[in-house]
Amino acid sequence: MVSFTIAAAQYPIDRLADWDAYEAKLTRWVDQAAEAGASLAVFPEYGAMELASLDPATMGDLALSIETVSALLPRVDKLHAALAARTGMHLLAASAPRKDADGRFRNAARLFAPNGRSGVQEKLVMTRFEREEWNVAPGTALRVFDTALGRLAVTICYDSEFPLLARACVEAGAEVLLVPSCTDTLHGYWRVRIGSQARALEGQCFAVQSPTVGEAGWSPAVDVNRGAAAIYGPPDRAMPEDGVLAKGTEGVAQWVFAAVDTTRVTELRADGGVLNVRHWAEQPGAAPLPPVEIVDLR
Repeated sequence: MVSFTIAAAQYPIDRLADWDAYEAKLTRWVDQAAEAGASLAVFPEYGAMELASLDPATMGDLALSIETVSALLPRVDKLHAALAARTGMHLLAASAPRKDADGRFRNAARLFAPNGRSGVQEKLVMTRFEREEWNVAPGTALRVFDTALGRLAVTICYDSEFPLLARACVEAGAEVLLVPSCTDTLHGYWRVRIGSQARALEGQCFAVQSPTVGEAGWSPAVDVNRGAAAIYGPPDRAMPEDGVLAKGTEGVAQWVFAAVDTTRVTELRADGGVLNVRHWAEQPGAAPLPPVEIVDLR
């Protein structure tokens, strides 16, 4: 498949009464995307932090709240896998802090294919908040996912602002970059948006931004959330002049949809008005790129 519809979530952080409320919410969101014809649904960075509200005793504690969320991840992932199988969609679950064997937490986004396979991309470059206050550790591996929809890569929020990460994925064949984000100011939203659009331009590919939205005063981690979901492409032939295929209304809980055709990526890289991908190495000082692991989800 080369032509399909993408759903990007502007996802609100809610205070949940219990697990059933979370399951009902996620199922409703996934079903809405499926009913609109989406083949790929993208949820935001740290959207899973709403699960911290299931433990009122610790939800207001920055350190303890991520323990709660991490402990729930096996159950969360089982639910996403079931929804992907039932709807036939690929789902990028909202990223979550995952406690690893070394005792450190890492920000992990999980991609679920409808055939039961899944893959994980960790955030690689930590923001100041993650480093200085939250003690979230960086991941180490950069991955590209082979799927029935084409080659997908994930650059989580701040990672989208570092071009060599996306460039390595592009050289490994990525056609669509998924950019889950969580920003508490419009400055942060615009940094990720500009990064996403720049990566789409440089990589002559699609980029999908999905943010958290709304206020959650009970949470010290995701108390304020600003942003708008969008699907971007390079501003070139057969694409919108500004590269914006679709964009939501800032701050509103909603899905944003766009149809994409990855044959356009192939065509533009071969014969676009410009050839950013081919000409990358002509930059003075073009740096060596990090290695990329290919994960087969087909």
